[in-house]
Amino acid sequence: MSTPESTGQDDTGQDDTGQDDTGQDDTGQESAGRQLPGHLRSIQPTSQFAGDDGSVDARLAELLEGYAAGRAALADVVEHLARTRVLVPVLAEVEATAAVTHDGQELEVDKEASAGVVAVEAPDGRRALPVFTSVDAMAAWRPDARPVPVEAPRAALSAVSEDWSLLVVDPSGPVTVQVPRPAVWALAQGRRWRPALTGPGDDGAPTVDPEVAAAVADAAAPVQHVVRAHAEPGRRAEVAVVLALDPGLDRAGLDRVLGQVNARLGASSVISERVDSLELRVGAAR
Repeated sequence: MSTPESTGQDDTGQDDTGQDDTGQDDTGQESAGRQLPGHLRSIQPTSQFAGDDGSVDARLAELLEGYAAGRAALADVVEHLARTRVLVPVLAEVEATAAVTHDGQELEVDKEASAGVVAVEAPDGRRALPVFTSVDAMAAWRPDARPVPVEAPRAALSAVSEDWSLLVVDPSGPVTVQVPRPAVWALAQGRRWRPALTGPGDDGAPTVDPEVAAAVADAAAPVQHVVRAHAEPGRRAEVAVVLALDPGLDRAGLDRVLGQVNARLGASSVISERVDSLELRVGAAR
């Protein structure tokens, strides 16, 4: 299981680090007259899609519209994706670069070694497999892309085996949704995704799930010089780990403490499975 992505700097200026995802699959299939690599055989048309007209699943469209309007949760979208057909784009000739826009930010499209399969690069630098709800949505992104119908869990498995962290649903709209790393892993493994953030709470803001909050405290609190540790929704990342430390630590001592905290957070199975990204916030205990 991969560890959550760590982003940015903590409030002391300390750089945080993270790891990319890893995974394996051993399947393969032809595409556009060429043989796809073995781990991409899961991206293939099957007899169950013989009558597929390429239109969007009505319930998925409803959930995506609801998510964009704030009426539906991302977890609802992911839950329905687990039993939905998506379309994966296969290109006969992959260009060196291209670009699409998501939430006002440009996503770079990179050439990949896998024949005809491309990834988009998210604003944080992680790569994502683009998937589409309909042939019209794919044509709006790349008219020359060949739509290959596949179950969304198979698409997730292929993304994991390529070390691509995310799925991006309909990169050119009508509603674009980024599926986070833990949800991609859950889809690939046939498990229900349990988001790290729940809510909103009484104040209208999301809250950290109790299991995740307990895992953060259990990981950080035993480290020497950590007086208190708790989790809250992040500013730059999904979850922030807020540390109150003994006052008077010099830079070397602070680095040792943060290194030990990072190592313990990375070793937590709960955090690895449920948290997409982490940031550290550090202050002196009062």
